[in-house]
Amino acid sequence: QVQLVESGVGLVQAGGSLRLFCVASEGARTFSSYTMGWFRQAPGKEREFVAAIRWGNGRTAYADSVKGRFTISRENAKNTLYLHMNSLNPEDTAAYYCAADLRRSLAISWESNNYAYWGQGTQVTVSS
Repeated sequence: QVQLVESGVGLVQAGGSLRLFCVASEGARTFSSYTMGWFRQAPGKEREFVAAIRWGNGRTAYADSVKGRFTISRENAKNTLYLHMNSLNPEDTAAYYCAADLRRSLAISWESNNYAYWGQGTQVTVSS
């Protein structure tokens, strides 16, 4: 069983920056073998892919809406996933979730169904 806990300051002005954290439980002894992703869900909208970082080579993928503004990274020794968000705008307001894909696929999945474990989510609000 993998438990994921997100954290990060939730309120920021447009144009500002924010960093989110996701820590995997001690039970996730093979954190380095998971592809880890960030998803978000705004009120009234479906959950959408934001970014992911693959196991092994650390290759990353980003949604077009965040490319160039957000950076995903991981620190396997600390079982921690990060999302650095810059140039935030009100359209980035959403609940953000980290998730773990345990399939060890060579390709990064954008499909939430392929992520077996999820955090509880952390709210990010960007004021204009």
